[in-house]
Amino acid sequence: MTQSSPVNNTLAPLRNVLAFKTMVQRLDDRTAGLPGMGCFYGPSGFGKTMASIYCANAHGACLVQVKSVWTQRALCEAILAELGVKPERLVWRMVAQIGDALAQANVPLIIDEADFLVQKKMIEIVRDIYEGSFVPVILIGEEALPSKLRQWERINSRMLERVQAEPIDEEDFGHLVKIRCPGLTLDARLGAAIRTASAGSARLIVNNLDTVRLRARTLGIQQVSLKDMGSVTLHDGKAPQMRRFG
Repeated sequence: MTQSSPVNNTLAPLRNVLAFKTMVQRLDDRTAGLPGMGCFYGPSGFGKTMASIYCANAHGACLVQVKSVWTQRALCEAILAELGVKPERLVWRMVAQIGDALAQANVPLIIDEADFLVQKKMIEIVRDIYEGSFVPVILIGEEALPSKLRQWERINSRMLERVQAEPIDEEDFGHLVKIRCPGLTLDARLGAAIRTASAGSARLIVNNLDTVRLRARTLGIQQVSLKDMGSVTLHDGKAPQMRRFG
């Protein structure tokens, strides 16, 4: 199971964390006869994984992040390792183990980077796991994940909730400043420049706030303006132009 940390525990007010938590609660509290799967989706960097880690800690959920090289066996072994169960040799037996362990623990299963399961046509194994446990099962992926899942009717029809991850807003930004730049004050122009460069991406905002923190430490200041950043470039997620020599 996932472990809590002081940083994760400060993320509760972020709106994607609240949205994810609300979805898990909705699936957990569903009435008899309703499906129990959900999908949390959005562009890379919007804080989906951050939200899932927080909520996995809060709900004691089983959280795994799929790797591009995983097979069905690797997926099952990872879930069983997270559940603390020694895996059987055969995949179908491992699926049964997962279902039994999840049902007994009565905790949600959260699968991050689920796009890889669709890409490798492994997504049906998730339905097998759900049918063997009937605990909430949440798939996390990129913006196109819900569209990709439509071709798998037996998965798509079991989706009770499909929730979009949203870009970081002004309130979220202020909260991240307190977490990532404790003791520092950023002027309005610098804050606006960071938000513009980051284009709503939580990942880029965190990177830029860390750049500000390091710059403030270098200059020995606690109030940081856009002018104080000098020639330091803010991260905008774009690759630099190719250099030409000679």
